[in-house]
Amino acid sequence: MSQASRIEWTEATWNPTVGCTKISPGCKHCYAETMAKRLQAMGTPGYENGFKLTILPERLAEPLARKKPTVYFVNSMSDLFHKGVDDGYIAQVFDVIRRCPKHTFQVLTKRADRMASFFRNREVPDNAWLGVSVEDRRYGVPRIAALRQVDARIRFLSVEPLLADVGALDLTGIHWVIVGGESGPKARPMHLKWVENVRQQCEDQGAQFFFKQWGGWGADGKRRSKKANGRLLQGRTWDDMPALSAHA
Repeated sequence: MSQASRIEWTEATWNPTVGCTKISPGCKHCYAETMAKRLQAMGTPGYENGFKLTILPERLAEPLARKKPTVYFVNSMSDLFHKGVDDGYIAQVFDVIRRCPKHTFQVLTKRADRMASFFRNREVPDNAWLGVSVEDRRYGVPRIAALRQVDARIRFLSVEPLLADVGALDLTGIHWVIVGGESGPKARPMHLKWVENVRQQCEDQGAQFFFKQWGGWGADGKRRSKKANGRLLQGRTWDDMPALSAHA
């Protein structure tokens, strides 16, 4: 079922699929995998298979029943463009999105080429924001070019967990950039200069910037809890994001 979310840049999650497989360094300490195993142990419906990819058509109608305009993160526990999800089912998900113009749907993937291919001959609903994960130069940065091929009203980058200096970015056609560090017991550090590099490029190229968290390592390079490290960058929070069409 749809649930309220503690993720700073959304309001609720909707998971018409759950489970995934790892394809790049950003997947190494996947929070969704850990959570899925916990939910399986608790007997939570939908997680009978743990983190194995599972299609859940019974969840498709959930946003249709919600009257209050809501920002949904789609598939926080999976990747809609996983090779195990066929085009027909993806089309059903976007049909629901199209039928819910009062809601905003944030769809994030690491399978950027699959997403670009899917939308080559399809229109993206105006209330669907499409994004890709960018954790490093080798695996993450190339996804940006694939995202740019998709004619979405809002295109965004989730630069989290930021694992390395991503270098110079071409943010042409990118509207929003989220940056965050990794959390959890095995979190890898994120350095201040890496964050500032992305933030400055957003400012220079006109993309809105959202700083989610430091995660398990602070700006000073010290290990602390996610809560203790907080969300401040250069003494302030950064919460910019595009206007919500349904809320405007």
